[in-house]
Amino acid sequence: MYEKKDTKKYSIFQGDIYQKFDYVRWAEPIKGNIDVDEIEIPFFVVLTQSCDLEWDFKDRNKSETEKRDKYIQSILVCPAYIAELVRSGKHLEGLGLIMETYNSERWSVIKKNKNERYHFLEKNEELCLPNLIIDFKQYYTIPTHILYKLYKDHFVGSLKPLFREDLSHRFAFYLSRIGLPGVDKKK
Repeated sequence: MYEKKDTKKYSIFQGDIYQKFDYVRWAEPIKGNIDVDEIEIPFFVVLTQSCDLEWDFKDRNKSETEKRDKYIQSILVCPAYIAELVRSGKHLEGLGLIMETYNSERWSVIKKNKNERYHFLEKNEELCLPNLIIDFKQYYTIPTHILYKLYKDHFVGSLKPLFREDLSHRFAFYLSRIGLPGVDKKK
């Protein structure tokens, strides 16, 4: 399911997993000071397509006089929360949010990746990864140049190609679903 890549290359790929990342959600000037809304993301997985990331990486190594139309300003990521915290509804306590809890039956559906909102990632002791849950309702963008700066200190490993493709398809399906209006059965 996972692989450890050579971190000497410092290129970013879809399915890469990072840990302990401080994310600035918003910053605004208030009375001469900068008010910063920052959260720590325990883990996150890159969802931007690898082909786009590869072209961006090549673009970043071009001279300033060459065309650079493959440049990506930010990378799409989904946070991955520690599974037991999701199950107990405590994974977003730091934001003051009360989340749903899951009994054994409903949790089993999530662990089998049969719930369209969540994606379960099995623990991996070699990479020091606990069981993780990706909540497709939560996603962020990170400026590409920032992720390159932090790559070495936060990179954990990557999903193997088959598993990252599954994740990508499930995420795309979740985002492309169509909300239907409630139907009045009397009419």
